Amino acid sequence: MELFFSDNIEGGSLTLSEEESRHCIKVLRHRPDDEIAVIDGNGLFFRCRITDAGSKAVRAEILETEENWGGHGYHLEMAVCPTKNADRYEWFAEKACETGIDRIVPVIGDHSERRQLKTDRLKKILLSAAKQSLKGRVPEVAEALSVREYIDRMNDRKDCLKLIACCFEDEDRRRVSVMEALDGIPRECRDMAVLIGPEGDFSREEVNFAIQCGFIPVHLGPSRLRTETAALTAVFAVYSHFCLIS
Repeated sequence: MELFFSDNIEGGSLTLSEEESRHCIKVLRHRPDDEIAVIDGNGLFFRCRITDAGSKAVRAEILETEENWGGHGYHLEMAVCPTKNADRYEWFAEKACETGIDRIVPVIGDHSERRQLKTDRLKKILLSAAKQSLKGRVPEVAEALSVREYIDRMNDRKDCLKLIACCFEDEDRRRVSVMEALDGIPRECRDMAVLIGPEGDFSREEVNFAIQCGFIPVHLGPSRLRTETAALTAVFAVYSHFCLIS
């Protein structure tokens, strides 16, 4: 299925951006009266008929609308420290979108080597991934903030399952697997946030602060994983729990 994106929707019609219009007309050779499929990035899917096939602005009549198209039935926020190699972070974001994710928050930890991330490029990758994987919702990308700022802001999310994947394991604070953490929550709890550290892991102070604020320390198995692999493993675990096992 060919999917287009539009955030210019008014009444019973919509308009594609110049880039989307060029692809529609010049590459795919669509003409007036052709039917196309469009998403708005917020979960809506539109079946449309082209009324004006300009190469800079394709306009279409909306014939049918579907809500929560390609949705996954839960809300997953991944707060992940940027990787030294930006390509690895972009790979994580793309694959997480294909699986099922709602929001990515770049967080900067005490041990982070990369402290900046080009969110505009990340947003374009997520839009492409959403269209490729047939999803109506494009994950949100937040602006970067420190790990401590993120943890502090999460205090207001009272009904959210908050997990922090870390390597520390003390006698008085044993980690559980991410699957055990998911098994222990009520099935109606569909709001989750997972915090993933940088190369070198979180500092002990960050982990202690997270636990004080209600985060559950978890592990992702016996292997030592790269940041982007750990983040994607957590995404797969949530997807499996809600979409494959249940």
